[in-house]
Amino acid sequence: MNRHEKQELLKKILANRSINCETIPAANKEVSESLYRIEKFPQYLQLHIQREVAERAEIENPFFFVNDSICGAVTQIDGREVVNFSGYNYLGLSGHPKVIQTTAAAASRWGTSAGASRVVGGEKPPHRALERSLADLHGTVDAIVFVSGYMTNVSTIATLVGDGDLVVHDRLAHNSIVQGIQLSGASRRVFPHNDWQALDALLAETRSQFERVLIVSEGLFSMDGDLCPLDRLVEVKHRHKALLMIDEAHSIGAVGATGRGVGEHFSVAPGDVDVWMGTLSKTLAGCGGYVAGSIALVELLKFSASAFVYSVGMPPPMAAAADEALRLMLAEPERVERLRAAAARFLHGARDAGLDTGFSAGINVVPIIIGGSIPAVRLSNNLLKKGISVQPVIYPAVNENGARLRFFMNCDHTPDQIDGAILALTEELRKT
Repeated sequence: MNRHEKQELLKKILANRSINCETIPAANKEVSESLYRIEKFPQYLQLHIQREVAERAEIENPFFFVNDSICGAVTQIDGREVVNFSGYNYLGLSGHPKVIQTTAAAASRWGTSAGASRVVGGEKPPHRALERSLADLHGTVDAIVFVSGYMTNVSTIATLVGDGDLVVHDRLAHNSIVQGIQLSGASRRVFPHNDWQALDALLAETRSQFERVLIVSEGLFSMDGDLCPLDRLVEVKHRHKALLMIDEAHSIGAVGATGRGVGEHFSVAPGDVDVWMGTLSKTLAGCGGYVAGSIALVELLKFSASAFVYSVGMPPPMAAAADEALRLMLAEPERVERLRAAAARFLHGARDAGLDTGFSAGINVVPIIIGGSIPAVRLSNNLLKKGISVQPVIYPAVNENGARLRFFMNCDHTPDQIDGAILALTEELRKT
């Protein structure tokens, strides 16, 4: 049966459910097992090939290890304490006594689940309290929280743009941004990393071909640790009458004098960015994501964003935890200062040791570029044996020649822990 015949058969099946079922097995005989047996899917077989290569090279799997304590500057793995650079509890607020107390009180009063979508009965007081705090954080009128940071990007982008529109994003933007664009049906263009002039030229050439245009960038890039040129992006946005969305997932709590993010760092007016997006799972010690902006934006998302409308509301204890963590962050700005001091010490120490730190600005994320997936995995495993936990980022998450160890800094990392990690790194790299 050729492709045309298969398509005609499918049309008959869809148009007439009473079609003689005896014709279906005959068609199925020509269908490859790779199309209906998951264990035969090419992408699943590829996983096995990768595992076999790792086993032959005697490389242990560095992923999914059990972290048996609070993810702070130190943690417990396999029953021993290790220095931890594998988590983004940047200000040490996950596990803070006040956050735990607030979370427990919220669970006691409202339970561990919202019980329903917020639209149809899952609305709880901690939801709106957190949203008011997040709006105040960004200087906007309102905010909306989602149960997943990843889906915040996906669903927000898919709600704002569609067929006939254009989304232009930084080449290094997070996968959730790309997935949101693909779901939306909008056209997609990419500009070179942090090259606002290339973005400007691209829009000068193409803006008239589309209805809405949305520019998307991360505030602080999670893989590379550098900042977007927000002031320039705002200029481009105004020049071409576009919308601007900034993903603050890794910049809240780390960037700006009080940790309010790239908006504070660049002193831009809150309204100059149409969509402030962030997550609650990093500095804010909870789980989920949010969008802050105008009343119109928040109202549109509350009634139209599928990840909000059709999903259960955020667990009340998580909303309460994030709200308390945010209060502590603003009340104790010295945490932000200590984080940046730790990151700067690591960045300068690594560079002095001749290590490749890529684009990192030394704020909270410092990559060490290794240049190959297998060497990066080996190095991660060897460092863990020395009591240092840091995860590799390998292909396809990054290009093979960009494989790296990604160090997440914590405000509680001590100078000895930082210097010891750099020394261990250099010692291991000399062996290769």
